[in-house]
Amino acid sequence: MKNNPARRSGILLLDKPTGITSARAVAVVRRALGKPKVGHLGTLDPFASGLLPLCIGEATKIAPFLNTADKAYRGVIQLGLRTDTLDGTGEVLERATDIPDASGIDLKALAARFTGALEQVPPAFSAIKKDGVPMYKLAREGRAPELEPRQVCIHRLVLRSLGPDRIMLDMTCSKGTYVRSLARDLGDAVGCGATLVELIRSAFGAFALESAISLEDVEQGGDAPMIGLAEAVAHLPELSVDAATAADLRQGRQHALAGLTPPTKQGELRRVLASDDDLVAVVRAEDGEWDFERVFAAAP
Repeated sequence: MKNNPARRSGILLLDKPTGITSARAVAVVRRALGKPKVGHLGTLDPFASGLLPLCIGEATKIAPFLNTADKAYRGVIQLGLRTDTLDGTGEVLERATDIPDASGIDLKALAARFTGALEQVPPAFSAIKKDGVPMYKLAREGRAPELEPRQVCIHRLVLRSLGPDRIMLDMTCSKGTYVRSLARDLGDAVGCGATLVELIRSAFGAFALESAISLEDVEQGGDAPMIGLAEAVAHLPELSVDAATAADLRQGRQHALAGLTPPTKQGELRRVLASDDDLVAVVRAEDGEWDFERVFAAAP
């Protein structure tokens, strides 16, 4: 993989291990691939593992069109435990002595209460910024303000008992949902508090963990095909152009936009493909005309 320059641009699906930050995972992959541009989609906390899509090379330009995707998670909640980070890595604030047996809780009804659109208070230990400073830094200094509730949507939530004081969750949710906050809220709902102690991200939009490569394999030069740019934004409607128009668009020449099929609604996005299905640009409709959103170099 790292010796093939034709594969430097695309989406690499990484199975991030526990114990490292997403930024550290990016640094390891970047070094292994010969230091191309690399960025990640959707931060995973150090204690969490699973799918971390990485944008390599020109694919860093398509991140804004992918970051709004829904995500799927599997996790384990510990009842009766409260920590400052809302996960098992934090300082213990409280251990409840009166914990309901998980097998006796109506988990189906509990899940229904937290399915759909709801307001959720993000964790104090989060990457959300206050006056340019990440909340987790303020929280470590003991001066993090309580955040305002945010609108999120949990599309699917399944809860199962894993024993007297543990619950497994399997869920799909919108961008901006904190599973740690959900664990806290579920614990409050049953009256004993709870903390998220395990978390695996199993899907990110159309990307699945089953297709991911381990960080160890990347370091060892393992072969994992990248998802091409055009495929990665396949959710955007398509406009096809000939080679000459593609060349003009890649140069950002405005006159080439006039030859595209006119837009039908304000703000719509389209992916522009060359005859070889290579992604040329993403364009946005503005006042009845197309304008450039992103332009991409030709694949080597």
